[in-house]
Amino acid sequence: MTSRQMCVVDALKAGSEEFTVMRQLAMRFSGLFRSGTLEKLDEWLHDAFSCGIYTMRRFAKALRQDKSAVQNAVTDPWSNGQTEGQINRLKTLKRSMYGRASIELLRARMLPLQDCDLHRE
Repeated sequence: MTSRQMCVVDALKAGSEEFTVMRQLAMRFSGLFRSGTLEKLDEWLHDAFSCGIYTMRRFAKALRQDKSAVQNAVTDPWSNGQTEGQINRLKTLKRSMYGRASIELLRARMLPLQDCDLHRE
């Protein structure tokens, strides 16, 4: 964080106890994913559910409903970054054509030329 961002965060923490609690929980939650261990997940869910902040309680409740998916997300190294990148590329390309993109034009821009396409009769 920049020094300006740190000053803003400090001011928010000084002005709101709920912000402080929410930020702590968010930082701990992101730490769970970085560590890749499940040891503190139950503790985090308990703390988030009992913190008194409505949105955090709803979030913790939703995570509890599909706890096995959360556990897999924490421990598995799988990422959908490649898929998201390709989708972003496709959307950017389509936007650059300003709505003129028929499926044929889009296919021509996205797919590499094949040998049979070079010598059409």
